[in-house]
Amino acid sequence: MDIMEMIQTLSGNSSALKQLNKKVDAEPEKVEKAVQISIPMLMEALNRNTNNPQGAQSLTKALEQHQDDQVGNLEKFLQNANTEDGSKILEHIFSSKKQAVQSNLSKTTGLKQEQVGSILASLAPMVLGFLGNQKKTQNLDADGISHLTSSLSQTLQKNTGGNLLTR
Repeated sequence: MDIMEMIQTLSGNSSALKQLNKKVDAEPEKVEKAVQISIPMLMEALNRNTNNPQGAQSLTKALEQHQDDQVGNLEKFLQNANTEDGSKILEHIFSSKKQAVQSNLSKTTGLKQEQVGSILASLAPMVLGFLGNQKKTQNLDADGISHLTSSLSQTLQKNTGGNLLTR
C-alpha cells in the first residue's frame, strides 16, 4: 500500500473511516476532510524535520520502533491505534505549533479541536508505521528517509493543492 492508497482507503464509506468516525463522534464528511488534509500535512511536517541531519536521524530511529506496524489493515490499525503514542509523535513533529495546527484544521473542517486532536493522534502512528515499513523493506538509512519523505511530501502536495501547514 502506498500513501495515496492509504488516503483513498480512508475515504468514502470505508470501514476504516467509520472507525475514525466512531472515535471522534463526528459527521463522516468532516472526518473524511480532516483525513484528506491530515495525512499530507503530517508527511509535510515529517519532511521538514528531515531537512537537517539530526532530524533525519531522529526520525530514522523512531521508524525502527514502527517498522513492523501492521498498517495493511487500516480498520484494525485505527481501532487499536495508540493515541497516547500519537500525541507524543505530534508533539515531536509539530512542537510549539501543535495547537495552531489543530486550531487551523478545526476551522477548515468544522470539527472541534478535540476531535481534530484525536484524529491526528490516530493518524500519526499510522503514518509512522507506513514509513517504518518502507524503511524496513527498502533498507533505508537517514538519507534515504529524508529522500522518501521529500518525495512523498511533494507527491501529496501536488495531489492536494499545496502547502497545508500554512493554511
